[in-house]
Amino acid sequence: MNKFVFFSVLLLLTGLACCSPTNNTTRLTDQVNPFFGTATLWDSDDLGYEPTHRAWGAEVFPGASLPNAMVQVTPVTLFGSGSGYQYEDTVIYAFFHSSMGHWNLGHVPILPFTGEITADNYHSGYNHENESARPGYYRVFLERYGINAEMTSTLRCAYHKFTYRSGDDRKLLLNLSRTNSRRPGTPYEFRQIDRNTFSGSQGRGETIYFYAVANHDIESVDSISSDRERITLLNFSGQKDPLELKIGFSFVSVEKAKKNLETEMIDKSFAQVADEADRTWETLLSKVQVAGGTEKQNEIFYSCLYRSFMWPALRSDADGEFVDPRRNVVNKGFHYYTTPALWDDYRNKLILLGMLSPKVTGDVISSLVERAKYTGFMPIYFHGDHASPFITGSYLRGLRGFDVDSAYYYMVRNATVENPRARLYLNEYDKNGWIAENDVKDPKIGTEVDEAKAAVTKTLEYAYDDYAVALLAKELGDTETYDKMIKRSANYKNAFDPSTGFMRGRLANGDWVTPYDPGHPYYVFMYREANGWQSTFFAPHDPKGFIDLYPSENAFEQKLDSLFIVPWEGYEAYNLTTFIGQYCPGNQPSQGIPYMYYYIGKQEKAQAIIDTIMNDYYAMGEEGLAYAGMDDSGGLSAWYVLNAVGLYTLSPADPEYIVTVPAFDHVVFDLEGTPFTVRKVNSGKKISNITYDGQPIDGYFISHDELKKGKELVITTE
Repeated sequence: MNKFVFFSVLLLLTGLACCSPTNNTTRLTDQVNPFFGTATLWDSDDLGYEPTHRAWGAEVFPGASLPNAMVQVTPVTLFGSGSGYQYEDTVIYAFFHSSMGHWNLGHVPILPFTGEITADNYHSGYNHENESARPGYYRVFLERYGINAEMTSTLRCAYHKFTYRSGDDRKLLLNLSRTNSRRPGTPYEFRQIDRNTFSGSQGRGETIYFYAVANHDIESVDSISSDRERITLLNFSGQKDPLELKIGFSFVSVEKAKKNLETEMIDKSFAQVADEADRTWETLLSKVQVAGGTEKQNEIFYSCLYRSFMWPALRSDADGEFVDPRRNVVNKGFHYYTTPALWDDYRNKLILLGMLSPKVTGDVISSLVERAKYTGFMPIYFHGDHASPFITGSYLRGLRGFDVDSAYYYMVRNATVENPRARLYLNEYDKNGWIAENDVKDPKIGTEVDEAKAAVTKTLEYAYDDYAVALLAKELGDTETYDKMIKRSANYKNAFDPSTGFMRGRLANGDWVTPYDPGHPYYVFMYREANGWQSTFFAPHDPKGFIDLYPSENAFEQKLDSLFIVPWEGYEAYNLTTFIGQYCPGNQPSQGIPYMYYYIGKQEKAQAIIDTIMNDYYAMGEEGLAYAGMDDSGGLSAWYVLNAVGLYTLSPADPEYIVTVPAFDHVVFDLEGTPFTVRKVNSGKKISNITYDGQPIDGYFISHDELKKGKELVITTE
């Protein structure tokens, strides 16, 4: 499909066929396809350029896990890839026990085998026809060895069931010298405990420990080596019954891994653990129930909802103990989690997490505060300072399961004290109101960070982060900080070049970066993972003030229209895949742009774009399993979920949602134990009326507090 032609038609607001209603009678876990997002786009018509190398897909894993669990047990088709699994690959090297969708983790790779192998040749072919998955369960047939491999999990444990051919030796390899890091040579330890039990550890810094119990005796332990790695081989007795392996994990000690196993799994059967995993996911997915969509919409929706709850991951044991940043074993009364992918998912996923899993969200924030106590600064992730909108938005939505005073203290330190652990170039930002870009001659795509500062993106993002700090300062009665931060939140205007209508880089002397091409994706020169088109429209805290930078609303509308019409010029850059004009639905910097149409009275144009993205940029590719770009810990998935129910977090720091046209006729959303409903009337794109509890809503926003009353939101379109 020609996306530019299709979008032009949409801008003219031609009607689309109504979605036929479906009868949602199956379990919601049956609607989830864990392979959704595992495929890669290769077609230049989809990508927007001729690929010279594999593009980054959604980088998600298909294996078994529980919501925000410590353990993700999943196949490895390519070491060093995002999640370790790529749908187009044809061999399996091992099964990981942790995965994020980034180039790390991949703990304790294991693989069942029989016969003889070498350290350079042990992988097995497989076929998707003999592979299946559902929430909490994964299965694949290893063709080389004739082994049916099944796996399921609890929060901190993995359960493997390997069915060998009758008469074959039962063997298992542990490639403990490998993880999904691109650097081989991971330190590890292995020890046989007794006749059917073994344990060990892997990694430096954050070390993972494991304790495993098999249902067959270990006859012998051998090893094989190559230049890159040393692989441990376990030979088991018996040639009947499947080899079952229960493994407990901990980031504290082997002893705690054993206790986690004893607490969560040791006396349970494989079928029991898999059923409990399915019921856990069913409980979570049931918090949002939809009706009146197509079968495909249901599958995409629940697959995206499922995918939104994989990260951050648990790091504390069943008894609450964890290793703090000082490497002390502590118990602080909350569950300890990894740092969220803040830049990737503060816009939507973390708010969705708070709506459906408030206890987890409170513990995630407590974990951030715990790390801040060690470094003196609130953690950041990749770029910007986006713990601030996450924490502020959570608190203003009523979430109280964390120490807000401590969180606020470190948020203010991030915003006022320059430090490499927090905001880079903060002093010049505070002094000048903007960050100067380095004078890089002839910058190329992929310019390294030490050559460029991504100065425009930092200026815009810091301004929004200042706004988030200001909101919490106001709520907590800190007038002085509020005044400073709310004033600084207007700094985004200092990056605006009225002569071009773009947010443009400035040099130290104040001159605009010249020459200037807003369509070129420099990657970190001026902008981060974006070009001038995609970065210009970021001011979610002050849309009206941003629009006023243009000569008129009409001039702004023409600029915004051009974003979706001016064609992508065929550039190939990581994280920039699939385009509607210059708009990139596969990457986060573009996500909030369509809603700017609301502020010039053209809500229907925004909806045309939103519908195009939901209809054409999910379930892409030959298999219908590709995303438009990296999911980045649930960022793309949560965007779909929220828009599909008709509520989006345009400014995540604010406790309100912009109303969009839902993809479904009827939605029931359980918010903190009180369900509210969303009902769509008619099938148009233009919203003609919004009511809540029978009362008209002035404008397009509804507050979180209103939704908590559990009434009906009716969205009428024409």
